[in-house]
Amino acid sequence: MVDPPRTPADDPGSPQAPAPTRVPLASLGLGRTPGVPPAPPALVDGHRRPIHYLRLSVTDRCSFRCVYCMPTDGVSFVPRAEVLTYEEMVVLVRCFVALGIHRIRLTGGEPLLRRDLPRLVRALAAIDGVDDLAMTTNGYALAPLAGTLREAGLRRLNISIDTLDAARFARITRTGTLDRVLDGIDAACAAGFGPIKLNAVIVRGFNDDELVPLVRFAAARGAVMRFIEYMPIGVDGFWTDERFMATDAMLERLGDAFAIEDPVGYGPSAGIAGEGPAVYRDLTPRGGGAPTRVGFISAVSHGFCSTCNRVRMTAVGTLQECLAHPGQLSLRDALRAGADEDTLTRMIADALWDKSSGHAFAPTGGGRVMQTMSVTGG
Repeated sequence: MVDPPRTPADDPGSPQAPAPTRVPLASLGLGRTPGVPPAPPALVDGHRRPIHYLRLSVTDRCSFRCVYCMPTDGVSFVPRAEVLTYEEMVVLVRCFVALGIHRIRLTGGEPLLRRDLPRLVRALAAIDGVDDLAMTTNGYALAPLAGTLREAGLRRLNISIDTLDAARFARITRTGTLDRVLDGIDAACAAGFGPIKLNAVIVRGFNDDELVPLVRFAAARGAVMRFIEYMPIGVDGFWTDERFMATDAMLERLGDAFAIEDPVGYGPSAGIAGEGPAVYRDLTPRGGGAPTRVGFISAVSHGFCSTCNRVRMTAVGTLQECLAHPGQLSLRDALRAGADEDTLTRMIADALWDKSSGHAFAPTGGGRVMQTMSVTGG
């Protein structure tokens, strides 16, 4: 499936986009009795977890059709008029910041498919209270934009790279070429992003034999390699117990080539910028050489729900309080119906107070989420 070419009239960030459909405020439940969320700026959920990290999806479209994420025929993307405009995103981010959110990560789909993305970056970076502005990308369109994004105010980059083998890369992504991603990584380094984080979703039988090469690749570029357990999200029938590889199994495989130290902690405590869920360890080559710090994101085998500090907003403005639970609250509809920022802020606080305690993923026979990450926001 190939996306049709974009035009100014189609692009939701364009002033020529079709007028949004408005809905009555009364239909949004704005008059309901609120819960007991704390007053801003100390935003916590009903389980007393501080929330200060927003993952903002700017599009549900992606340049890849990865076999573990999308079905062969792709997915149906939402009409562009339903996607938040940049101006709407800025308004909603201001509401999150008023509640104490101070870290923003742009996601997708693939965020670089959104036209004129540096304009959004510039606007978000100018919001007082945004201390950290980052982006996750597949790197395919990064090379020509890296410098501009850096100048606009983007400070950190996570780049996905599941394999270093060109033929395997083409098989996994169905539409991508490895060289363009490698060019994007080099351009990001040259633009001053650093240390760049490289993310690999490890799927047994697909790329689990590349754990060691990926660590060495990242170390040679001064990047931070992070391995992500394949979560039961997305394509129906693809995730199986046999394809799942737990962090402990990855460490056992890596132990053949590296001496592995005990965990040194999460992001800041491990000297790594950002406050995501990765736990970092130092790996020292057994043949000699400097140690390299590697992150492991173990949502399935170990979990980190008790320390969850984040919330997601999809490209169509749906608040998704938890990765494993598709959201119900449409901030887009409220905004387009005329809700002011005070009302929107209270809606966000009320919804986050009801955030679930965690997901139901498990290494074997666990819960499933039948919503692709391109819809959820990576």
